[in-house]
Amino acid sequence: MKTFLFSILLLLQFAQADSNLTNEVNSTLMEMLEAEDKQRNQESILVIENLLVQKKLEEERKLEEEKKKKALIREQKRLVGEKKLALRIESLIEKKTAIEELDKDNIWASKYLPYERYQNFNMKLQELLDEIKVYKNEKDLSDVRKLELKNLEEEYKIVSGKISQLNEYRTDPFAELIKPIQLEEEPGITNPLDIITAMSYQKHLTTLKEENDRKYISLSAALMQIREKNTILRELCLLSDDKTYVEELDRTKEKMKDFELASEVFETSIETFIQRVSQINLNIDKGIQKEIKKSIVTGTIILVLLLIFLLVKYLVRKYMSDNDLFYGMNKVVNFMFIFMIFIILLFTYLENVENLMTILSFASAGIAIALKDWFMSLLGWFVILVSGSIHVGDRVKFVKDGVEYVGDIVDISVLRMTLHEDVTLTTIMLNKRSGRIVFIPNNYIFTDMIANYSHSGLKTVWDGAEFIVTFDSNIAKAQQIAKEVTRKYSKGYTDMTRKQLNRLRSKYSVRNTGVEPRIFTIFEPYGMRVSAWYLTNSYATLTLRTTISVEILARIQAEDDIELALPSQSIYHKNPDNPRVALKDGDEPTENHTAI
Repeated sequence: MKTFLFSILLLLQFAQADSNLTNEVNSTLMEMLEAEDKQRNQESILVIENLLVQKKLEEERKLEEEKKKKALIREQKRLVGEKKLALRIESLIEKKTAIEELDKDNIWASKYLPYERYQNFNMKLQELLDEIKVYKNEKDLSDVRKLELKNLEEEYKIVSGKISQLNEYRTDPFAELIKPIQLEEEPGITNPLDIITAMSYQKHLTTLKEENDRKYISLSAALMQIREKNTILRELCLLSDDKTYVEELDRTKEKMKDFELASEVFETSIETFIQRVSQINLNIDKGIQKEIKKSIVTGTIILVLLLIFLLVKYLVRKYMSDNDLFYGMNKVVNFMFIFMIFIILLFTYLENVENLMTILSFASAGIAIALKDWFMSLLGWFVILVSGSIHVGDRVKFVKDGVEYVGDIVDISVLRMTLHEDVTLTTIMLNKRSGRIVFIPNNYIFTDMIANYSHSGLKTVWDGAEFIVTFDSNIAKAQQIAKEVTRKYSKGYTDMTRKQLNRLRSKYSVRNTGVEPRIFTIFEPYGMRVSAWYLTNSYATLTLRTTISVEILARIQAEDDIELALPSQSIYHKNPDNPRVALKDGDEPTENHTAI
């Protein structure tokens, strides 16, 4: 509007300049402009006032919005702080829970848990007792108060029962864990086997030390967790209004004191144990070194004796041709070597040998009685070696509890002889089995009869083959057959035995030196027994007997006037000339009648 009026005014002025308008027109225009300006000013004032009001309202609105924004920001900050606090508290609780879970796997915490429960129950019991006293000191209790007192008394009984169950945990919970280890007596090293024992003992000490280390590590871990839990509870007490955290913090502080005290005591115990173990290991190492040196010296001496022993055995084997003498000498050399080794080891490794000899001298009578059979076997072995009554390779027979054993001696040791049972006539007729290894104590030579079939080089024995012929056989021819067959097959053994008996005359008084086969004839109930005896190899009697028996049987079967007799019975009839007749009707029967 303003612009429009100014534009008109300008146009009018231009028009005045161009058309020379009058002053009257100008004055009119001026009045009009003044009136319009006045109106315009009023309107402007109103607009300005409206604008000021609007601006004030806008400022008030903005101020209100600003206040709301600030309040919202403060609320957001408060909510964020509370959320952070809640998250922090939750995080601390989770850490505390994790620590408590770890305590379940810790041996120290497990040992402390019953003790802690006992203390808590004890405190609870004291609190209940104080409350009960307060109730009982009151006069004229109401029914509600009486009911409360009754509940307290029942709870007191329950807690007392729990305490009685935990009564064994009322004292130091770590007494067993921190108790010093009682070490066994340090092993003495007096022989090489003791080295193994000592090394095992050292390994045992190492195991104990490792166990102590594990227990100390476990205690340190438990103590660190308790300290961490204490820190968490302190922070929870500051961040939370929950009073249970304050009570738990007090219990944790007490627990931490107990664990710190146990740690100090256990550290002292470990240091003492380590010092003792170090000293024991030092002593054992010195003992092992000393014993190794002694064993080397002893081993060298034994090695030299072994070389001498092997040299003697080589010379005996080379220059001694008699096998029996070689075997006996070999046994003596072996015994001497073993005896010398025994004496060396006895005086090397047995401490206080003089005391041992004194004890043995006093206990010799009892030992002799208790080990009578052992000593008799040892004496029997000595007698066997000295007398030469039995040698390895001899064919012998001995009887035990009615059972006969025949076989060859395959070994003669200090305490017993070893016999290998062979197949003999005894096996066939009695035992029905053979091939066994029989052990004969040497003391049997003093108490039992032992037959030697091959003593002093006598390798033959008398054996016999018998048969029975009938009474009406040609007995002389049967004897001749037996004599010819036995002489034929035993000739070699006869000559050998003759030479062996001639050698025995220098040692024994041998009078009957006949070696030719012997034939005997004896009456039997059902015939004549022809018994042919001959010399045969004492190790193969059955073989020659089989050959001779088959040959005699063949020769007898070829003869018509010789019959082998079997158990039989002959019946002779007295009246052969009176034949029997049939019995007729009406006749009395006689011995001459026959049955119809």
